[in-house]
Amino acid sequence: MRTITLNQACTEAIAEEMERDPSVFIMGEDIGENWGGAIGEYKGLAERVGAERVLCTPVSEIAIVGAAIGAAELGMRPICHLMFSEFICVCMAEVANFLCRSRYMTGGMLKMPVTIVTTCGAGLGAAGEHSSSMEGLFTSITGLKVVLPSTPYDAKGLLKSAIRDDNPTVYLHHKLLVFSGVKSEVPEDEYIVPLGKADIKRKGTDVTVVATAAMVHEAMAAAEKLQKRGISLEVVDLRTLEPLDLETIIESLEKTGRIIIFTEEPKKNSAGLRIAGLVAENAFDLLDAPIKVIGAPDTPVPFSPALEKVWIPNQDKLFKVIDELV
Repeated sequence: MRTITLNQACTEAIAEEMERDPSVFIMGEDIGENWGGAIGEYKGLAERVGAERVLCTPVSEIAIVGAAIGAAELGMRPICHLMFSEFICVCMAEVANFLCRSRYMTGGMLKMPVTIVTTCGAGLGAAGEHSSSMEGLFTSITGLKVVLPSTPYDAKGLLKSAIRDDNPTVYLHHKLLVFSGVKSEVPEDEYIVPLGKADIKRKGTDVTVVATAAMVHEAMAAAEKLQKRGISLEVVDLRTLEPLDLETIIESLEKTGRIIIFTEEPKKNSAGLRIAGLVAENAFDLLDAPIKVIGAPDTPVPFSPALEKVWIPNQDKLFKVIDELV
């Protein structure tokens, strides 16, 4: 099986969905033939499917999402490219008030198959306005699905599912996974990864580590080292934060009795704390130790490379918490 990058997987998914369904198109800033996106995520897409379906827009997130809402109401399946996840705040009225409520408020008469593709995550020295992880904010918006893949295989399959879904989805690429060149085997044959289904990336017996995006890779590396100390980690990659696969989390906790939620977000109001609350509410009797949540400090992402390195959750922080539990 061939091995490809996350960017290649994303481009393939969009191109294949456009070829399968003429109602699918993408619009955003600098995504056309010359640039192919801020981090090259759409390189070659316009040449493959036609420039008339890869629309370069003005620098206006309000216009991009607003146009997508209108297109969806008329039966299209638009993909919105927003360069950084922070920029969703610019068009939050469109997202929260119109995109995520229209289907419910019309009794299902209007579908909203809009996919917002954007980037998140620190580690590249892009400072506070271009490095945030804001999953807690997105999961708090009723009616919005939230996807956060960690591998090219998952990225392609999840993006296809998001595009086909009749409800709005925020689909997040972690920039560090793109620029570090993370690769995985991806079949050339058609496949999808369903939304709302977590994946156990590594089986274990002592501690469940529930992780997302770049933290999945940190957890996997930590698991290898801890195995030599006789500690067995089970690594659960959520893949989708909304809908959340609480069933898989609880099934893992039944085996281990200990759980750590490991994400890059600042802990305050994070998706990690939300998950911890759901575990406490639904599986308290399974716990042999307190639920632990590892996140970043409650500050913006620092620009200084030295400070940013300290700010990002890592294996060392995971080791410290595991030593407390085991």
